[in-house]
Amino acid sequence: MLIQDVIMLASIGVVSLICQWVAWRLRLPAILFLLLAGILLGPSLGYLNPDALFGDLLLPIVTLAVAVILFEGSLTLKFSELQEHGRMVRNLLIIGVLVTWVVATLAAYLALPMSLSIAALFGAIVVVSGPTVIMPLLRAVRPNASINNILKWEGIVVDPIGALLAVLVFEFVRASSSEGAAFAATFKTFGITVLLGTSLGCAAGYLLGQALRKHWLPHFLFNAGTLTFMLGVFAFSNYLEHESGLLTVTVMGIWLANMKGVPVDEILEFKESLSVLLISGLFIILAAQIELEAIYSLGVGAIVVLAALLFIARPAAVFLSAIGTDLSWQEKTFLSWIAPRGIVAAAVSALFAHRLEQKGIEEASMLVPLIFSVIIVTVVLQSFSARIFAQALGVREPDSNGFIFIGANPMARMLAKAFNDRGIPVTLCDSNWENLRAARMENLSVYYGNPASEHAENNLDLTGIGHMLAISPYRQMNTHAVYHYLDLFEAGKVMAFSEAAEQTQKANLQAAEKFSQNYNFFEAGLSYAKLASLVSKGATVKTTQLSEAFSYDDYLAKHNGAVTPLFALPPTGGISPLGSASNVQPSASWEIIALVNAPNS
Repeated sequence: MLIQDVIMLASIGVVSLICQWVAWRLRLPAILFLLLAGILLGPSLGYLNPDALFGDLLLPIVTLAVAVILFEGSLTLKFSELQEHGRMVRNLLIIGVLVTWVVATLAAYLALPMSLSIAALFGAIVVVSGPTVIMPLLRAVRPNASINNILKWEGIVVDPIGALLAVLVFEFVRASSSEGAAFAATFKTFGITVLLGTSLGCAAGYLLGQALRKHWLPHFLFNAGTLTFMLGVFAFSNYLEHESGLLTVTVMGIWLANMKGVPVDEILEFKESLSVLLISGLFIILAAQIELEAIYSLGVGAIVVLAALLFIARPAAVFLSAIGTDLSWQEKTFLSWIAPRGIVAAAVSALFAHRLEQKGIEEASMLVPLIFSVIIVTVVLQSFSARIFAQALGVREPDSNGFIFIGANPMARMLAKAFNDRGIPVTLCDSNWENLRAARMENLSVYYGNPASEHAENNLDLTGIGHMLAISPYRQMNTHAVYHYLDLFEAGKVMAFSEAAEQTQKANLQAAEKFSQNYNFFEAGLSYAKLASLVSKGATVKTTQLSEAFSYDDYLAKHNGAVTPLFALPPTGGISPLGSASNVQPSASWEIIALVNAPNS
């Protein structure tokens, strides 16, 4: 049986990887394919039985996974940022959460044989959304900048707020379910849990923040040490007061996120690995436990609850939150349709249902099938209809012709100004503050930091951006950025200059040749070093328009080798790199952007 168990565990990992890859290729939320895989492997084929595979360890594993998810999510809740993303986002996080909670609670209470307390728990769980389902949808739909920013920041921040609300409601339901619990006893148990979770969470967050801020831990232990310490605090809190650990780690994460001088962004680096290894596997396991009969048994009541969420709760939350904003009715209508639920709702509902069923609350068994029904319907409906809906309402961005430049050096700044003069937006990314300061002085859009980081994914505005050009002296950064942005843009829209001239070792030369063949559409051997050398000698970026009387060949002949063509702009719009690999043939009315040598250089 040991070999079979190992094969089964490995299969979960392989299937989760395949689901993530398919989601990446189709630009859809991975949760959709993880859910289908779990249902197929579990109740449909009977191949995966989590209870048999993990036995008594299943609930502890899910509990620890949920603790990690809630802690990681709470690290993104910075109070200072709530004011920075506009009134609409702030209102959605306050008014929107309350409206959704109330409507979902009443719908579940009235449409299903569910007590008010369990209905309130369901309502608290479904207020969450999450970036894991929102971000792929936004990349596929490309709504305008206003909608994109609202949905992105709502998805990032509503997770910890919704999780905190769900944990508090769960603690109250658990306290009130104790045998013979009077009203006063319920509030006493609930109060002890809240007091312990808040005080211990704040104390643990402060202690860990001090350790990270004062470098009591070496840099390579930041992530591992944070995760291990959090799990230890979680277990200790549960030891002191049963089921208080989830509240403790949520408060702990919020404290860390708002503590000055703590490198929270570095802590969050483990998020991507957790998403693939832990969260993906967990979702398959949870989906494999779903009993399809349990979903069917919900009957018409589940349909009523889903309709209330889609057509009452979300529109009411959006339109009430939009009072006093300048959003158009088309933007508010689109926002009213987009609210998919994700992994937090699934994991939290599974854990809470298990715990409450152990307390003898049988109606808690409805939580999991009802939550998964919400996830299935919202993700499927909104993923496949959002693009059509955005197009019909006129809130979709046109073709993304903008560029993100990896580098803000003098050559990049000159090229960016030439693009901006032609109406092509450019954002320059660099970790050199002097380069960015010079770019700001020239009124260019900039981003400080690693453009392929988690921070960039959440903060770098890619609205209208559909191309990337690596134009920095840092070879590893260029290569890393190219492969990162291939996940977002089409291969033909990710570009880099040749790096072969900068390589000395054979292995690096082979990698550079492969890199150049796939992503260098310019003249052979044209590297950043060559461009920078020409700029240092006085070369400048200039734009020239061709005509019937002045062809591209005439243009090259006029400059007699003292020009380096870079891009061509056809009169129909768009932009194309110029070089032997691009196969672009400029003609009349085209514009040429090139680096022209200084006279006598």
